[in-house]
Amino acid sequence: MLHRTRNAIEAHLTIVFTALAVSRTVQSRTGLGVRNVIEQLRPLRSATITINGTTQAFAPVITPEQQAILKALQSPKVTHQANEPSQVRQRLLPVPG
Repeated sequence: MLHRTRNAIEAHLTIVFTALAVSRTVQSRTGLGVRNVIEQLRPLRSATITINGTTQAFAPVITPEQQAILKALQSPKVTHQANEPSQVRQRLLPVPG
C-alpha cells in the first residue's frame, strides 16, 4: 500500500498492529484460528423489525460451539499483573548499597 505522508504511514501501522493484536487475542482465548472463528460466527445475525408500531426482536440461534467461542472471547485472561510505576522503577534501577 502506498502512503505518502508520515501521518498516513503511522495510521496504517496502527491499524495493522491493532489487527494483529486482536487476532492473536482471539487465537489465544479460543484456541482456534482466526479464520475458523470468523467462519463459525459469521452466520450469527439478529434483527429488530417494527411494523405498524409493533416491534419484534429476533435473536440468532447459537450453537453450543458458537456459544463456547463467544464465552471464551468474553472472559479476559490476565497474562501479566499491572504494576505501579514506582514498583517498575524499583526493579529497573540498581539498589544502592
